[in-house]
Amino acid sequence: MNVMSEAYTWQNRELLGSDGEKIGTIKEIYEDIESGKPEWALVSSGLFGTRSHFVPLAGAEASGEGVSVNVTKDQVKNAPGVDGEGALAEADEQQLFEYYGVPYTERGSTTAQGAPTPEPQGAYAGGEQEGAGHDTSGPTTDDAMTRSEEELRVGTAQRERGRARLRKYIVTEEVQTTVPVQREEVRVEREPIDETNVDSALTGPEISEEEHEVVLHEEEPVVEKRTVPKERVRLSKETVTDEREISEEIRKEQIEGPEGSTR
Repeated sequence: MNVMSEAYTWQNRELLGSDGEKIGTIKEIYEDIESGKPEWALVSSGLFGTRSHFVPLAGAEASGEGVSVNVTKDQVKNAPGVDGEGALAEADEQQLFEYYGVPYTERGSTTAQGAPTPEPQGAYAGGEQEGAGHDTSGPTTDDAMTRSEEELRVGTAQRERGRARLRKYIVTEEVQTTVPVQREEVRVEREPIDETNVDSALTGPEISEEEHEVVLHEEEPVVEKRTVPKERVRLSKETVTDEREISEEIRKEQIEGPEGSTR
């Protein structure tokens, strides 16, 4: 398992700084939108874990039961505050990269290109802001001010919504049908004596007692059951596309000019 894939198992583990100090507990792992690789750890610290900070995972590695990163506890403590709920805005991500001294690219999305430098960089170095504003286009503030705003990026994540299975069971039902059956019945036929049958009539004694027996037959229904395949049944999946409306608040900066004009 490489380090970046192993990072998904780091949640709830202790985060240790390059100075060996415990920084806090990893609450969440944030991945880069473009590459899909783990890029930030959201760390809780303070009493009852009331404070949260973003820490870059570039160069991080497992250290016993904890995780070691290339930044110090003081760097994390003095890092600029960023809202850690949901996605990390690119402007905030660039600000954090500059603070930690992480080289990055803006192609596609803001993505780390290396590990942090040992000391904090940018306008928040040492926990002291170098002025009232921070220019996200460079490490120092010049005579221009950069106005930034958040952009909503919406994606999808796949989750299991349920399972379907086929189950075959046996039911018993009563079937009624009509079957024609035949039977033999006895019938007495009488014919007069004439020249055609007189010889047969005179055969035997003149007076005697006799019995004639006839075997009668009849049909009866016979039931035979056999198993016959009727159909093949299987489960298949199809993808159905729905539209869902998502509402989220985004922030944007406005700059007020000397005469009260706002942009």
